[in-house]
Amino acid sequence: MTKLRVAFGMYDNNLLSDKHFGESEFYAIYDVYEDHHYEFVERRENNAKNVEEKEHGDPRKLKAVIQTLNDVDILAAFRMGPNYIQIKKNSNKVPFITGTRKLEEALVKVSENFNKLWEEKNSKLEVAFSDSKGQHLP
Repeated sequence: MTKLRVAFGMYDNNLLSDKHFGESEFYAIYDVYEDHHYEFVERRENNAKNVEEKEHGDPRKLKAVIQTLNDVDILAAFRMGPNYIQIKKNSNKVPFITGTRKLEEALVKVSENFNKLWEEKNSKLEVAFSDSKGQHLP
């Protein structure tokens, strides 16, 4: 069955962080399936929040987030920071703004948008594959 692995940037066990994604206390990792059910996978610590930024939106923080969530397809947050555009343009991750801080509601929103998110993820993979023949993408 088709699934997306989703990381939610969390404040506590029930609420998404109201800070930027890279400043989340931890990440709640879920597998969301095309039939709209979802399963909790794990709680993953956010080591990226300890990266000392030299400037707002420091690319080193983005790199730390991507490394921490290397097996994740979707980065889901109540709000994103200045690296949102970089995630969207320069990584194989799909950022998703939930519009809610409640985890249960955020899971429903991801599930409702499954097809759109799946297509966006696959279009990133197609671009990465075609570009890998000529150049390396970050």
